[in-house]
Amino acid sequence: METSYLNSFLLVAETGSMAEAARRMHLTAAAVAQQMRNLEKEFGTPLLTRAGRTVVPTPAGHRLKDSAPALLRELSNTHTLVNQDANTGELVIGTINTALHSLLPDILAKFVVACPDVKVYLRSATTHQLYEEMQTGDIDAAVCLYPNFPLAKTCDWSQLREEKLILLAPKSMARRDPHQLLRTQPLVRYDRTLGGGKMVERYLQDIGVAPLERFELSSLAAIAMMVDRGLGVALVPDTALNLPDGQDVVRIPLPDAIQTRRFGVMWLRSSARLALIHKLVESARQVLAERQRQAR
Repeated sequence: METSYLNSFLLVAETGSMAEAARRMHLTAAAVAQQMRNLEKEFGTPLLTRAGRTVVPTPAGHRLKDSAPALLRELSNTHTLVNQDANTGELVIGTINTALHSLLPDILAKFVVACPDVKVYLRSATTHQLYEEMQTGDIDAAVCLYPNFPLAKTCDWSQLREEKLILLAPKSMARRDPHQLLRTQPLVRYDRTLGGGKMVERYLQDIGVAPLERFELSSLAAIAMMVDRGLGVALVPDTALNLPDGQDVVRIPLPDAIQTRRFGVMWLRSSARLALIHKLVESARQVLAERQRQAR
């Protein structure tokens, strides 16, 4: 079976038009129609039918539409496995928002230099969601936090950073006691459903502070911007996030901040894209080493 025919079928099913699918693939409508006839001949059943001006899948076509993406991905995995030494194919990377807004762009810049022929797909989600997607094969690797449960033996992990809590505050408050700021200033709270937000809640309980809460959100970049706008202070993990130019914000260390969160790369040991994942991890380590040299 020609895998290109399956891709064409999925595009026809998505657009409802052979002409539109042909336009997107730079083919003629006649060529796409012939591909569909070949598929129907191979499966021995009609896959598409007319519904007014559109083309829609038949019941058999719907079943093929549901199963084809997994089939195509498995074929791609087999191709990668057979050609493990070649830096080709595709890599689906899951990421948490913090990584997407900080280290990941630099990591990918290194990775594409090492593997220029690899097509990269990115998916953003929480660490728990990424772990589940990795287990089902929907992603190849995750740039995320270490889960709050033991990893399965089928998984591997490479730690990149360990992050303590810090206080983000306006520069004008840089010399003030952080606990006093938490008692007197509004708190822009990090989403307490996330791992970092739970760290914040435990720290506040440990020091006996019940702050005045003004906002609660999940984006660390947005939290930093809100502190810059004078909307309060924020307890956040000390991530690799670069504060945008012009932000009048400082990082203040916290007394007795012993809680940390572990940030790194997670993948399945049996992945067909293991060679590419190892190159991704190496790219990440190079970026961290460069940042450490710059900080000295």
